[in-house]
Amino acid sequence: MPILNKDMTLCISLSARPSNNGTRFHNYLYDQLGLNWIYKAFAPTDLAQAIAGVRGLGIRGCAVSMPYKEDVIALVDAMDPSAKAIDSVNTIVNDGGRLTAYNTDYTAIEQLLERNAVPAESSVLLKGAGGMAKATAAALRDAGFKDVTIIARNETAGRALAGLYGFQWSAELGGATADLVINVTPVGMAGGPEAGSLSFPVEAVEAAKVVFDVVALPAETPLIKAARAAGKQVITGAEVATIQALEQFVLYTGIRPTDEQVRDAEAFVRAQ
Repeated sequence: MPILNKDMTLCISLSARPSNNGTRFHNYLYDQLGLNWIYKAFAPTDLAQAIAGVRGLGIRGCAVSMPYKEDVIALVDAMDPSAKAIDSVNTIVNDGGRLTAYNTDYTAIEQLLERNAVPAESSVLLKGAGGMAKATAAALRDAGFKDVTIIARNETAGRALAGLYGFQWSAELGGATADLVINVTPVGMAGGPEAGSLSFPVEAVEAAKVVFDVVALPAETPLIKAARAAGKQVITGAEVATIQALEQFVLYTGIRPTDEQVRDAEAFVRAQ
């Protein structure tokens, strides 16, 4: 990594509980490509002031994680169709003080469903109703999934998300099971109050064919560990993080790394 200097381009991430995943991924690729760039993660105490800092300090790019993906909408100048279609933002690009919002989460979910050959005929339980849940629901709908139930305690948000994509809503999981279960809540996230908890009960995991947890830290969440133990096909949040971070990297720099460079960056992240 270049020595800090006045000409260095800065990119950042904003999250309630930041990890080193994005920092290591982006900085590794900057180094490999010889870019005079640096990436730093932050936990903002005031979101509006943080976004004002992005604009005022000329910060090139800003990744946005839970719980800010919807709150930042009022703070940007323009919404790319990828973010506008689902009213959720995970990426901001600063072009000379003009902030444009994007969403690369959708791309990640879409690619992973296709890569793992998850049949569109599968029944789905999607737990959560925030910004990431919007991206996931949109990707499911666009991939042809129809038998989807949104599990969310917040009735207003849950019903709204289900209605937007023609899905069902339920406040509680109860004894429901499905072919594909997807966690898009912070349950199981390192550093959180439910870090050691399962987002779905063991019965739902055992009944599922595919278990998908978007939580990226730790890479092996309690849900993923339980699914592996039960011999289930799994899709991890670490996979989501790599794809969405790669698309962010391209938006920020205009450069698309080679597949080998991306694999090496993934390995560097896992080695922490």
